[in-house]
Amino acid sequence: MLRKVTWDMEIRAVVKVVGETLFLYGLLCWGFGIIVFFTRPELLEFQVSHLTPWLRQDTFTILSFIASIIGFFFWRLAKEATTAK
Repeated sequence: MLRKVTWDMEIRAVVKVVGETLFLYGLLCWGFGIIVFFTRPELLEFQVSHLTPWLRQDTFTILSFIASIIGFFFWRLAKEATTAK
């Protein structure tokens, strides 16, 4: 029996994928920042890229952790919504 795909299911699938991606890459970038913090703390004051001179390594680490929290929240929210139906 084929299941009818609705707009709501498609949005939920996109939210789940985006949440999982934010969680995974945010956590990886946060881990990189923590490794830099423990091994070479003098590098934390440098910018992440020449394209973003306003973004320092320590700020990038904090933003990555926040992105992973938000991504985990949306990932779990979409996952619970699909199992509840």
